[in-house]
Amino acid sequence: MSTPKSPSQTLSSSSFSSSPPSPFKFTPKPSLNFPPKPPKILCSQTPNPQSKPLTFIKILRTIPDWADGIKESRMKQSKPLYKHKDWARHRSSLRHIRHLLSSLNSRVILSLVPPVIAFTSVATVVASYNTAVIWHLLPEVFPVLRASSLPYQLTAPALALLLVFRTEASYSRFDEGRKAWSKVVSGTNDFARQVIVSVEKDCGLKTAILQYVMAFPIALKCHLIYESDIGRDLQDLLEDDDLEIVLSSNHRPRCIIQFISQSMQLLDLEEPKRTVLESKVSCFHEGIGVCEQIMGIPIPLSYTRLTSRFLVLWHLTLPIILWDDCNWIVVPATFVSAASLFCIEEVGVLIEEPFQMLALDELCKHVCNDVQESMKSEKKIRETLVAKKEAAASMNPSPSGHPTEQNNTRPNSSSSR
Repeated sequence: MSTPKSPSQTLSSSSFSSSPPSPFKFTPKPSLNFPPKPPKILCSQTPNPQSKPLTFIKILRTIPDWADGIKESRMKQSKPLYKHKDWARHRSSLRHIRHLLSSLNSRVILSLVPPVIAFTSVATVVASYNTAVIWHLLPEVFPVLRASSLPYQLTAPALALLLVFRTEASYSRFDEGRKAWSKVVSGTNDFARQVIVSVEKDCGLKTAILQYVMAFPIALKCHLIYESDIGRDLQDLLEDDDLEIVLSSNHRPRCIIQFISQSMQLLDLEEPKRTVLESKVSCFHEGIGVCEQIMGIPIPLSYTRLTSRFLVLWHLTLPIILWDDCNWIVVPATFVSAASLFCIEEVGVLIEEPFQMLALDELCKHVCNDVQESMKSEKKIRETLVAKKEAAASMNPSPSGHPTEQNNTRPNSSSSR
């Protein structure tokens, strides 16, 4: 009699023998006959090793993590380019009411929720403590927390200058990133124009170069913005083999520049035209260098840390300074001060990284649309200009200044003879 096979032996003999060979050369392990294990008894007292205990620090981090999650999700949204209707809405007289009503949707204000709540809570604690001491609810050993406002009057201009310089330095980086991308866009359009005008033969290679030119701003945008899907953005623009090479490279924008340079070497061009086209590639390298410097080199960290520490220490001691003059009004006063000053600091931090604030997706779409439109209208414009040239060549001006067709003048002259 044949002995029955165990379930593990049956699985190993049937499934692996009938399945096709895998490229990973997976080899099944031989089945071992272990004694059956008793079933596990699940109960509510069994601790789950994957679940981590809820600590006090995690509770405190709940609100900051929530605010940061919303802010990061808003940062990933594409920004639109302004049109005439947008500018009219931007300068509308109702903009103040609209901005006030949309405060809860602002990522700047949402990022202020953790510090404002923290410092307002500190002000509430200080006011409650001083009230308890004044009402003799605590022993006389505990003093009232109060101090002179003279140090704050002396340091307020320093804090204001520090915030102004911090925001101005951030805006200069934003403006530098905007100018760098303006050069990239104008250089891409200029290079595409030179290729369309200079290359008259090799239509297939000409089309491939224009595709690489349109792909360069998209690759640079994905190189600068975190978690960008370059494969999705370039799948309709590049061929599969080209896209595979680009995705496998470590530096995608420079890989596309290599495609452009090597494609130009295969073109049958005159040396002056080739020199002009190769000189246009330098603007691509310059754009990469400027953008990578802005992305990799922030404002000096000591300056950013000094501003943050100054703001924190200022608002931690603000309720003590204002207690003699304001009493319980220190709570709303601290709220207003923290919301105002931290808002200025938060705006400086946001615009310090300019590529998240610029409408790079829309700029790349405009570049692709402009190049594609130039490719479509090239043949039509050339035919129109050639027809005008032939028409002008067929016209011979008469002595009176009026154009006369050569075909009509010749038969008249022969008939007169």
